[in-house]
Amino acid sequence: MRIALTIAGSDPSGGAGLQADLKVFKSFGVYGLSVPSVLTAQSTTGVTDIYEISPSFFSLQIDTILKDILPNALKTGMLYSPEMVRIAAEKVKEHSLTNLVIDPVTVSSTGFSLVQDKTLNALSDYLFPISVVITPNIYEASVFTGMKINNEDDMKDAAKRLKKFGPKAVIVTGGHLEETAIDVLWDGKEFFILKSGRAEGEYHGTGCAFSAAITACLALGFDIRESALKAKRLVEDAIKSAVSIGRGMKLLNL
Repeated sequence: MRIALTIAGSDPSGGAGLQADLKVFKSFGVYGLSVPSVLTAQSTTGVTDIYEISPSFFSLQIDTILKDILPNALKTGMLYSPEMVRIAAEKVKEHSLTNLVIDPVTVSSTGFSLVQDKTLNALSDYLFPISVVITPNIYEASVFTGMKINNEDDMKDAAKRLKKFGPKAVIVTGGHLEETAIDVLWDGKEFFILKSGRAEGEYHGTGCAFSAAITACLALGFDIRESALKAKRLVEDAIKSAVSIGRGMKLLNL
């Protein structure tokens, strides 16, 4: 049995966060572990509030599960504070965990800030250097690099800059760019471009599902490129069969 761990926020709608991650893990036949970093009050229409779990309890959750079960891969999603980022990095090193995927969540789809001040600096300082791959979207890549991203060439430039923070690979996702959903993978040697048609409408949790799928595939032994391809296909299929059960964004059918 292959095992994956998600350290992420809780989303009551099940469309994003650790709930979505666990669905994705299961779809690949990977057993999912989860540690909530924050609780959110959110629905398909957006996030209304955040309740931060204490750093001491956050740390205890991770230690307790890892002393019993070690995952083959793991991902981090929403990490609300610099202290949580540092704790996560310490635990990865302490337990000699491998195949770390970072989804550097900064804001919700509706623009609600999901991190405290200086959290982004902590991510680039502590977690990026020990990760296998980071998966920022265009907005997140812009925040970390300070550059505007308007096209594929800009995405490539951003990926190169992000690689300097230390991850083995970078995937800049461009689902909101032009008419084609372009993802740019840079491993320090060559670019690998993933393209698909852009779907009409707004979809909740695409970034979470993509990074979770990569995590599951790494747990199964696939390399980064194969994992990215399989993740792209999963998100495409989930968008095509998405459901509208709320008043806001569509939910992926995971």
